[in-house]
Amino acid sequence: MKTVTVNGRSYNWPSAPLVVICCDGSEPAYMEIAMERGLMPNLRRIIARGENRRGLSVIPSFTNPNNLSIVTGRPPEVHGICGNYLIDPATGLETMMNDPKWLRAPTIFEAFQKAGAKIAVVTAKDKLRLLLGKGLVFDGTAVAFSSEKAGEANLRDNGIEDACSLAGMGVPDVYSAELSEFVFAAGVQLLRRMKPDLMYLSTTDYVQHKYAPGSEGANRFYAMMDKYLGELDAGGAIIVIVADHGMKDKHLGNGEPDVLYLQDVLDAKFGAGMTKVILPITDPYVVHHGALGSFATVYAHGPDVSGIMAAIALQPGIDAVLDRQTACARFGLPEDRMGDVIVISGGPTGSKVIGTSRGKHDLSGLTEPLRSHGGLTEQEIPVIANRRFRNAPEQLRNFDAFALGCNHLVEA
Repeated sequence: MKTVTVNGRSYNWPSAPLVVICCDGSEPAYMEIAMERGLMPNLRRIIARGENRRGLSVIPSFTNPNNLSIVTGRPPEVHGICGNYLIDPATGLETMMNDPKWLRAPTIFEAFQKAGAKIAVVTAKDKLRLLLGKGLVFDGTAVAFSSEKAGEANLRDNGIEDACSLAGMGVPDVYSAELSEFVFAAGVQLLRRMKPDLMYLSTTDYVQHKYAPGSEGANRFYAMMDKYLGELDAGGAIIVIVADHGMKDKHLGNGEPDVLYLQDVLDAKFGAGMTKVILPITDPYVVHHGALGSFATVYAHGPDVSGIMAAIALQPGIDAVLDRQTACARFGLPEDRMGDVIVISGGPTGSKVIGTSRGKHDLSGLTEPLRSHGGLTEQEIPVIANRRFRNAPEQLRNFDAFALGCNHLVEA
């Protein structure tokens, strides 16, 4: 049997086109409720002959670290992507982590293409497309493009022209459910026309930030998703569905965000400029979350780390305060890209999020009560397949998705 080894894991060549779907922000309740209400008949049929399990995301439970874990098969300590935003260790400057230079490990796609596979990668947002497509050669055997920039797709950079015609849709608004629908529509057509050996479809969590499980908006989204799942399944694909993270209400009873402005707390305790709070959720698309999530890292510029940790531990809604070495060992994070202290919030209801300073967060785009992620309470994710697992790990992680599809399925 032909195998491909990458990042210390070996993958058998899939027996049919393998489609891994990362449904962004999709805590298990979304699909469970939609199925209960008869809105996902195709998924119900898939699960009846396959699997419906639970797994864990990586921490921080944000988009980039988890997507890159899924496509490398390894946690952030191996691939290096530990957030959307960091302080560059080389320059000391705050910067986005969207550039492929930050990726320290090859993707499963790169390794399979070198072994002769055809690869298709479709993401909702372009911030992921560059990272996921790193190492691919667009020579007719690979495509990688985003819904967001579908109108700009070309053969040299994406391996495809006229992606909109392929999907049968115009370029969607970046803050819309259609941004994810485009991913599914394109995936169905790529399966039919290209017949890739590996395909990765990664959506956006705009809907999940906006709508709770069981709400009308959420149910519309999952009914839409179910249509395309049926088409992918009918097309003969092996399907493995995971999520990059869950999503929880992060607001008080009156609808106001439940925020701990950590930089304000530390400035009051130690003085301005003595600490620096970094929020790795920060990215160019903050309208639906205001850069508020349940994970932060703190750099010490003078105060003793133990004193900083003690001050943070006194704050309400804190689930974990760890020094860098302890946190990186526990969560599989790269030490050189984290601060001196790692903070995870949630509290008894899971609602607490972390901000920097009150005046630095523009929350004008929050038209509904805040829903967000990043902490331990958003770590549980679905692991669904249209075939039964065999000899699968007892504790599933979302970054096992390609291994499950290649190595742990009972043949149909």
